Amino acid sequence: MLNFGANYSRRLFQNRVVNWQYHAEILPVALESDPVSLTTVTLVSPPQTSPIPPETSIPVSACHSQSGTYTLTFEYSETCSRRWTIGEGISPIGFDWNFLPRRKVQPFLLAHGGNMYSTQPIPTTGAGSFNFTFDFGVGIELFRSKSKSVRADYRFHHISDHNTSTVNPGIDNGLFTLTYAFGR
Repeated sequence: MLNFGANYSRRLFQNRVVNWQYHAEILPVALESDPVSLTTVTLVSPPQTSPIPPETSIPVSACHSQSGTYTLTFEYSETCSRRWTIGEGISPIGFDWNFLPRRKVQPFLLAHGGNMYSTQPIPTTGAGSFNFTFDFGVGIELFRSKSKSVRADYRFHHISDHNTSTVNPGIDNGLFTLTYAFGR
């Protein structure tokens, strides 16, 4: 996954220990990559040897059973590549819990829920283009001033269509997020 977007935060509660915030994210560009394998099987049979030239016509006679031996040979090859799919997502339900809110460096927890729409079904062709998402993670926020900070977090991110299509394999990722935050 590779996401580009913006988020909105609003403080819900703050004391000396925790700063609890509502947090929504919008991802106008969400790139998702899946491994793809192409398997090729080729039937290679022994060359046909016929005593009759192809231009000769043979009269059809009565059908009768025959037996014999015939050997078949297969060639197999597999190639692997990646398929990139573009989509967009929104996580309107999210919360952040910054700990030690009066310090310059603050550890935090986060969790979000939302959905993602992609231009083609992900991760396989039988899956859906509309998927639900959730993530949760931990991070650290470094305040450069009272209203500006840099955030880095690691998230467990899940995508699934919740059985709305014939196939629902789901995708689990570990995401690293880097954010520049500014406010009033």
